[in-house]
Amino acid sequence: MNANVKNVNSIKMTDLQIEEKLSKNLIHRGMFKKLLPLITPVKYLILSVIVVEIFQVLTIFVRPWVVGFILDSGFTFAGDTVQLHHSVLALALIILLLSWILRFGLSGFSKYLTGITAVKVINHLRQKIFLHVQSLSIGYFDKTKAGRIISRADRDVDTLEPLLIQGPPELLSAILRCTLASVLLWHIYPPFFWTLFAIIPVLLTVTVIFKRISQKRWAKVAEERSRFTAHLVETVNGVKIIQQLNFLQKNQQRYRQLLHDFNHAIIDGSIRTSWFAPFTGILSTLGTAGLIVVGSYGYSAGEITIGQFAESIFYVFLFLAPLQELTDLFERYANGTACAQRIFLLLDTAPEIQDKDQAVYLDKIRGDIRFQNVDFAYTSKPVLQNFNLDIAAGQVVAIVGPTGHGKSTVVQLLTRFYDTQQGSVLIDRYDIKDIAQASLRQQISIVLQDNVLFTGTVLDNLRLIRPDASDQELIQAIEELGADEILQQLPQGYLTEVGTLGVNLSHGQRQLICLVRAYLANPKILILDEATSAIDIYTEQKIQFALRRLCKNRTCIIIAHRLSTIKEADKIAVIHNGAVIEEGSHQTLMQQQGNYYQLYNSYQENQLSEV
Repeated sequence: MNANVKNVNSIKMTDLQIEEKLSKNLIHRGMFKKLLPLITPVKYLILSVIVVEIFQVLTIFVRPWVVGFILDSGFTFAGDTVQLHHSVLALALIILLLSWILRFGLSGFSKYLTGITAVKVINHLRQKIFLHVQSLSIGYFDKTKAGRIISRADRDVDTLEPLLIQGPPELLSAILRCTLASVLLWHIYPPFFWTLFAIIPVLLTVTVIFKRISQKRWAKVAEERSRFTAHLVETVNGVKIIQQLNFLQKNQQRYRQLLHDFNHAIIDGSIRTSWFAPFTGILSTLGTAGLIVVGSYGYSAGEITIGQFAESIFYVFLFLAPLQELTDLFERYANGTACAQRIFLLLDTAPEIQDKDQAVYLDKIRGDIRFQNVDFAYTSKPVLQNFNLDIAAGQVVAIVGPTGHGKSTVVQLLTRFYDTQQGSVLIDRYDIKDIAQASLRQQISIVLQDNVLFTGTVLDNLRLIRPDASDQELIQAIEELGADEILQQLPQGYLTEVGTLGVNLSHGQRQLICLVRAYLANPKILILDEATSAIDIYTEQKIQFALRRLCKNRTCIIIAHRLSTIKEADKIAVIHNGAVIEEGSHQTLMQQQGNYYQLYNSYQENQLSEV
């Protein structure tokens, strides 16, 4: 037994491995080709930011030149006296003032351009992720935690902004300052350049090491963040069950452990990368000291002036300052690429269910349905095996059987939320794999046991199906289904806010709204999956009336445990172990005294015992 448990644990995949499998890509891969298209639409804005940044750098280099100009041209030495040239000083101060004004103006303009660019890029990326998430097949959501998807679309996208928008101009600024300072040092006194050039190989080597360590660190941090975000979302969605089961303390301990792992990842990564900033500081100090020594020899030998010496010291700081900024730039790069890898793991996940190139669009259908030799399994265990069922247009067919034997899977296949592994599902002799998904789902409406309502009023939820319908048209549909008596009793009638997922309404009230919504969609095929369970007798009577009205002139499939609700069905199909073992009307199957007969009698006994 222990060996079996060990074997199961050894093959269990982590959340990240599941996402990699669904994406058919590894998370650790280059991101440059993936990120480049994101900034292509705003390339002119980014180019403008770069141009502004170039001018900002030039204004910075005005100041060292002004210092050298004052020292070399602003004073005249005559014996022991020093004469100050006020015109030179005034000109230098004017140039310095103008450079500061220009720098502040350019800085503000750069921030403005950067802000516009960030809004465009990030909003476009959010919309792209949202659109992609909506297009993914249901199987993806069955296998992936909602919190991890939210983390990709929210926090990970935010983390990309400094990399995509602020990173390139700042990196360009650092490169320009280093390059221009190097050229000017060479122009003034070549030994200055060679003194600083000696530290470049060391800097490049440690930068590569730091980059690798930093990327691993932020990848770990991003993964741990996804884990506690996923747990938080699950807690919010399941808070009622958590409280009911008195699971608060254990759930809190689990969340505390996830936060501990997240904090540990940050701290451990910080320890591993904390050496880089002090190391660049040491390199800066050595470079400055080397320049002072070399400059002293050059000045004493008369090869440079005092102004050039002072000017060169400023250039050295302008050369070395970017080294201190590399820590932040590489941290930002590592964090951004780690999040980008996760975002594109989601974006590269293709929907499992896709339309064919020549998919058929059906304007009208009769509603004939055929399941032909269908095999299907969610995992390795088969759910449906050699499943066959014919449903004529306009027929009301009930599907019954024990829990877990494939009843709801029939619905999943008919709506093409999943595809069959063997066999085919046909509507009006069209294989549903040949029909465009949008066209297919326009012909089918589903009312589930736990239907979803969206935030808004009762009428708002109905208007999702008929956006241009007037209030009177929606109310007329409610009255035609006989749902008005119950829904009018709501606090604000049809203008009552239903709350998140319909939490302000009873189960029966939600079901009635969903039935009206299906009625407004006017489908040719209607699926009712446990639509009358867990409601009171009075509401059930109203729902039964609505169902009879709704099923008229439509092909209707009813899946129910409450067998009393399906006696009027044209045909009842009994499923056992993923196959149809009996078919016929209620009377016919009761006379045969087979599986349905046993199921129905068992149901009746349970009803009597509950009374």
